[in-house]
Amino acid sequence: MGTEVAFLAPVIPAVAFVLILITGRRLPGIAPYLSIAAIVASFVVWIIVFLTFLDDGTGTRSIEWFSVGGFEFTWGTTVDEVSLVMLGVVSFVAIGIQIYSLEYLHEEPRLWWYFAVQSLFAAAMMTLVLADNLLLLYLGWELVGLGSYLLIGFWWERRSAVEAAKKAFITTRIGDVALLIGFILLFRATGTFDISDITQLAHAGRIDETQLKWALIFIFGGAAGKSAQIPLHVWLPDAMEGPTPVSALIHAATMVVAGVYLVVRLFPIYNMVPDALDLIAVIGLLTALLAGVMALAMTDLKRILAYSTISHLGFMMLAVGAGFPGVAMFHLLTHAFAKASLFLGAGSISHGTGETDIREMGGLWRKMPFTTVAFWVGALSLAGLPLLSGFFSKDEILLAVHTGRLNDGFLVVTFVAVAFSVLYTGRLLYRVFLGQLSSSNEDAHEPGIRMWAPVGVFALLATGLGATALEWSQDYTGFVSWVTDSEEGFHINTAITGASVVIVAVGLYLTWLTYTQRRISATAIRRRLGFVATAAERKFYFDEVYQWAINQLVLPMARLTAFIDRAWVNDIGVDGPGKTTRWSGGVLRYIQTGMVYNYALGMVIGAVVLGVIWWSV
Repeated sequence: MGTEVAFLAPVIPAVAFVLILITGRRLPGIAPYLSIAAIVASFVVWIIVFLTFLDDGTGTRSIEWFSVGGFEFTWGTTVDEVSLVMLGVVSFVAIGIQIYSLEYLHEEPRLWWYFAVQSLFAAAMMTLVLADNLLLLYLGWELVGLGSYLLIGFWWERRSAVEAAKKAFITTRIGDVALLIGFILLFRATGTFDISDITQLAHAGRIDETQLKWALIFIFGGAAGKSAQIPLHVWLPDAMEGPTPVSALIHAATMVVAGVYLVVRLFPIYNMVPDALDLIAVIGLLTALLAGVMALAMTDLKRILAYSTISHLGFMMLAVGAGFPGVAMFHLLTHAFAKASLFLGAGSISHGTGETDIREMGGLWRKMPFTTVAFWVGALSLAGLPLLSGFFSKDEILLAVHTGRLNDGFLVVTFVAVAFSVLYTGRLLYRVFLGQLSSSNEDAHEPGIRMWAPVGVFALLATGLGATALEWSQDYTGFVSWVTDSEEGFHINTAITGASVVIVAVGLYLTWLTYTQRRISATAIRRRLGFVATAAERKFYFDEVYQWAINQLVLPMARLTAFIDRAWVNDIGVDGPGKTTRWSGGVLRYIQTGMVYNYALGMVIGAVVLGVIWWSV
């Protein structure tokens, strides 16, 4: 077996999904273990493919899917460094989350349905990752959206969960329409959906520059929707209405990074269009900055982590816009395991305390020491504490912005965004875990082994994965150079790294003074910030603006369209000919009666009328 068996990775959980659908209601106890066995098997497939790839290199396998009008559409897989990283992260994180779910949702009556959708979601994501053509990728892309809708709305009895699921589905559909337009533009220009063929034709100058630019911009619109880039970020915080393991799955390594993966996958084409990369960099930096500010204003534990995810997705897009897709993939890797430990840790906290409002927490390290250590490791990693994995990937992002195709203004704003990430991290850690134990948390306790074991594993990876950034030998000069197949190895800019470390130290110290020592008044700071603080708490009014647009523009247009469709298209255009024919028939039935005396009467009346007309003239 070699790289050609990669297609089994999505096929196995897809089969598990079908089997659970068939047997789930009658044998609900089997569903969790069938789903877990399937995702473990997918991870084993990844190990086989990865080891083979190290020996043989890139592998592709395609078969004919269907052909229309002379165009042949293939169904195949692409195995390279980028797809292997994503496949490994998705399968491994999914294993931990599904094991965690066994205890977290053990009393849930629809547990079989939960694991069925988990299998569907994993299969869709791995299909997206391995797809060798845009059509197959789009199929996986839409199935990921369907899976997220079902998982976010899993507790459909709650109105908030239903609304959050619809919001996620509709918001990402806006981006998906743009994505489809971009794919169609590329197909019209090249006559193929095959990614490698499109790349070759683009580099050969066979695609019009304007058409290529707009195609890539539309494709980024789809990526922005899935990866929650401003202004299509509003669905992600509300997605917290789903079970916490769902939040971890969506935020850590699957749906939200699909957009980043797509842009990285098409980077050889994006690299030919500087305007598209500029747009990606600007949107990414704006997302990282504004989401960091909003995270500082939130009080719900999971929403703070949600805005943290949005911010770090912005950093990934910024790295791509700077011209360093390998750096984006490195931060995707370190962020995946750190955020998995954070979300699952948040689930342990809510499970052990019954609270998600950080204002009602405090001193939890006394009751939940293991969760505290794992949560701190994940949070400090993303904040950029030296030697943790997030420190290396964040340093690579800063260096990419400095040495890449962007100007120094981007670097300054990036440092500001990094500072906000440190501030909301310190605020979260100190308020939840340090200080006096809150009276409402007296009964807090650690979860069972099926919950804390995955959290611990993810925390360990968040600690040690930074080592992959370093040069181990002449053949391996660091993760970034390996994933992009370049010769540039890992290196440090002393000034940038030093500034980053200072920001981390100062940020953690200031938040310690504010939330632990109480020497700085957070209330006074908020009062002085005035409208800025209010705007951050109201999420910069994005939801209000969208709701106004829906109420004042979308719904009136929808009602007008419905009226036109009903009154003109349906009543006149469709039903009109039928009604006219029926009315005409009703009139003619009084003339064509088939009775002689009716016809005689008609002849007499006709003769009288003609006579009157003749005598009148």
